[in-house]
Amino acid sequence: MSPSKPTAPAKKKAPTAAEADSARVIKKYPNRRLYDTQHSSYITLTQVRELVMAHTPFVVRDAKTGEDLTRSILLQIILEQEAGGAPMFTEAMLAHMIRFYGHAMQGFMGNYLEKNIQTFTEIQSRLSEQSQSLTPEMWSQFMRMQSPMMQGMMGNYLEQSKNMFLQMQEQMAKQAEQVLGAFTGKR
Repeated sequence: MSPSKPTAPAKKKAPTAAEADSARVIKKYPNRRLYDTQHSSYITLTQVRELVMAHTPFVVRDAKTGEDLTRSILLQIILEQEAGGAPMFTEAMLAHMIRFYGHAMQGFMGNYLEKNIQTFTEIQSRLSEQSQSLTPEMWSQFMRMQSPMMQGMMGNYLEQSKNMFLQMQEQMAKQAEQVLGAFTGKR
């Protein structure tokens, strides 16, 4: 076996959390093609969506620069899904989200939405687990009850979420007053 020729070290980037957990690496080439390095083949955006649906950890990197493009690919998938017939986001919701960019609450909003989606997913998972032991007759009854039950649960959850947000907003206003008071000499 002949020794390989030493090459200049590639400019390394710090691994993301996804890569640290041995995530699948997908390279995006300038021609917009995606290359799955694990399977040594090109894949489509639909196949990347399948990875998301299967909870497969992955990272998308620019083939030339190594830049992490995972977020932009995920946004492309959302855009395709939104254009595909049954959109999840209303125009009003999208407009509200856009207005938060550059707003003082931008950093908080992403975290807030993420925690709400995690909670919703946990509720959905628990309902799914509970429904697995149902007979067909019980399942039928469960499905008839689920809509009002989910509406009630989600209504309560959203009310709690709204109250938490308002409480946080009040605390931030008080803290801002205190900080500004310290600078202006008011107490």
